[in-house]
Amino acid sequence: MTLEPTSCYRALSARDPRFDGVFFVGVTTTGIYCRPVCRARLPGADRCRFFPSAAAAEAAGFRPCLRCRPERAPGRSVVDATARVARGAAALIAAGVLNDGSLEDLAARLHTSPRQLRRAVRREYGAGPVELAQTHRLLLAKRLLTDSELPIAAVAFASGFASLRRFNALFRARYRMSPTQLRRSRPGHGAPTPDVFRLALDYRPPLDWEALLAYLGARAVPGVEVVEGGCYLRTVALGEHRGWVAVTPALGAANALQVEASLSLAPALMPLLARLRTLFDLDAEPEAIATHLAADPRLAPRVRRRPGLRVPGALDGFELALRAVLGQQVSVRAATTLAGHVADAFGEPAETPHPALGRFPVSAARLAEAAPEQIAALGVTRARAACIVALARAVADGSLRLEPGADVEETLARLQALPGIGPWTAQYVALRALHWPDAFPDGDLGLRRALGGLTPAALRQVAEAWRPWRAYAALHLWQSLSDAPYSIPSAEEVA
Repeated sequence: MTLEPTSCYRALSARDPRFDGVFFVGVTTTGIYCRPVCRARLPGADRCRFFPSAAAAEAAGFRPCLRCRPERAPGRSVVDATARVARGAAALIAAGVLNDGSLEDLAARLHTSPRQLRRAVRREYGAGPVELAQTHRLLLAKRLLTDSELPIAAVAFASGFASLRRFNALFRARYRMSPTQLRRSRPGHGAPTPDVFRLALDYRPPLDWEALLAYLGARAVPGVEVVEGGCYLRTVALGEHRGWVAVTPALGAANALQVEASLSLAPALMPLLARLRTLFDLDAEPEAIATHLAADPRLAPRVRRRPGLRVPGALDGFELALRAVLGQQVSVRAATTLAGHVADAFGEPAETPHPALGRFPVSAARLAEAAPEQIAALGVTRARAACIVALARAVADGSLRLEPGADVEETLARLQALPGIGPWTAQYVALRALHWPDAFPDGDLGLRRALGGLTPAALRQVAEAWRPWRAYAALHLWQSLSDAPYSIPSAEEVA
């Protein structure tokens, strides 16, 4: 990534939140690097060095600012095909794949070689994959030491370190203080809350939180997730770790969400935070998206009405795909009821302090073992039950990956090879589970109606101008059909 110093310094001078996480600035006289929104005194332009990532700044010998806290900066979304491999790798690294896996495994997962992967990541972020992973671990640890009351040993392991000794040594070498010293220096720390930890997730404004909640609430799986009083709550199953999370706007902090999670999820913190960022689309760059889409007069008024519109992601790709299949040819309400029946029949019981949460999400492995007749008995058609079992088996055996960073074209092809999954469902899964910003179900009747009844071919032609943000364009068009936020048409309206 090329950073033009004059433009970066202008953004730094304005403390422009649109560039938060897009670049970092190192100050040569202090040896500290900051976010462009830092409220510290503005350094002279001749003392500033600009970096595309925190890892690049740390590789150059700078340490993170304790005031603006670079570990809380939003990430960067996938923009174009050129950056796809690097951004996919970064997303997987943020989820912790290099904590236990190798660079060779990561490269194979992204259908490239280790050498090409190193080159792509370094070109995009100014640091290699291993450096990116190490910086991510250290910044997450710094964040936990500052924001949570987790014991230092728990912080080390939650941040992906296999050894407490290695964690202490690397932290001291990189940040010139021990983890204990950082914890003692933080303001306002208090006694821990039993069985709970809290963290903030920053984003670039604007964010239409109410619209996101309206969308997620309408499709919440009974017993697994619920929206109550401006709060999103759900159970979580990540590997062997089970627990719950609650997400609300952060009080007293601009441009941040507050996450409260059960302490049982601390060992799976890296993938949990990565998935929450995807669920709420917190790494989106709304200014760039809005500017691009508003260039089309057909979208401009819609974009002006909802500049903070985000693409709802998914905490788990299989869970989202299952919900999409259950929603074929039925209303949103009916699909939600069916999803609740499946959760009751196949989900593990959950004990949480929230009465509405009593089941963990259904796993692909569990449904892969089910007979189609068992699913059909819950009110699902036999054809759809067979589709669900085939989908579950493909995810369980690893032949189908439904996560950000997966190869989009390959995933679309594999989805449509399954019985009962057509182009609309495949594109919808790509839009949410793969979090692909250019996903676009061009056969959707609602999209065609929003533009005056275009044919699918005409819609495809018009939508070419919206690349690489066609998923956001689709949401703006769907929204325009109804007063309800994110009013995505039911499958009955799909051509």
